Amino acid sequence: MKQFNVGVVGYGWAASAHIPALNASTLAQVTAVCSSRPLDEAELSDRYGSHITVYNDLDKMLANPALHAVSICSYPARHARQAIKAAGAGKHLILEKPLCLSLKDLRAMQQAVKRARVKTCVCFELRHSSQFLATRAVIDAGLLGRIHYGEVDYYHGIGPWYGQFRWNVRKDSGGSSLLSAGCHALDALLLCMGGEVESVASYATRSANADLKPYEYPTTSVTILKFKDGRVGKVASSIDCLQPYYFHTHLVGSEGSLLDNKFHSTKLGLNKNKWSELSLKLCDSGDVSDHPYQTQFETFFNALAAGREMPLTSLHDAVRTHEVIFAADKSAELGRAVKLSEVK
Repeated sequence: MKQFNVGVVGYGWAASAHIPALNASTLAQVTAVCSSRPLDEAELSDRYGSHITVYNDLDKMLANPALHAVSICSYPARHARQAIKAAGAGKHLILEKPLCLSLKDLRAMQQAVKRARVKTCVCFELRHSSQFLATRAVIDAGLLGRIHYGEVDYYHGIGPWYGQFRWNVRKDSGGSSLLSAGCHALDALLLCMGGEVESVASYATRSANADLKPYEYPTTSVTILKFKDGRVGKVASSIDCLQPYYFHTHLVGSEGSLLDNKFHSTKLGLNKNKWSELSLKLCDSGDVSDHPYQTQFETFFNALAAGREMPLTSLHDAVRTHEVIFAADKSAELGRAVKLSEVK
């Protein structure tokens, strides 16, 4: 018998990936869904293979004592309020990205989680992907030496052909290119490089394509990160590009380099004129059905059962990423470099 009952908030694109991944995990099952849209309980239960109670009132769902955790899959602008309520009800949290759209909401979420002493899992799920588990293994083995420069870039055209477009175009829903989607790339860069960011300088622009005109904010940005120890990183986020999805990763170290699924290291006596290839699955799709949610959720509920914090993707890890994003967006707005101390 599964140990944790999970309620899902919002029944849209993200929830359609969360529910099967949660039910496929060994310790959790979805037993409730809260949606503003009318849903058929029997149809939903048949589709996902577990009995699911449908709510249209979040407070009523949170009042259910049999519910142990809540997965928040609603629109980003609603995340903070719903997460604070769920934490106050003593429910552990799975939180879709972005966590929220402002630093004020981020701090309120932190306080609510700290006060309630609930455990958290933030959906920067690419940290649990084959690509980045292998990349971290290469780094941890010392094959790249000390990484002094890294770039991770997010290229994914989110236009009218994509379901997210209808709400992502609004600033009060999407926030920025970096916040709404490129946050995955910035988070991956921080994972690979480690250390503390001192300041960021960001610039933003937008496409002249008529299909992308509805966006209320610049849809391409490039951000330079300066780390406290002098190292440098770069993140480009383009949600207006007309090309196949591409999650570009390039790390440069004192003993070698890594480019996507290829690497070179002076420590292995390799041919310096050729890349060596890693056997891994690249992060090559923006579709949530292709993301490693099951691996992430399995890790979360195993940690929850053991009374431990979630490794790699807890709220603590995600707060750091969001602080850098808020600093980058402030930099693009002001036209100058912004120190991380300005958003603390």
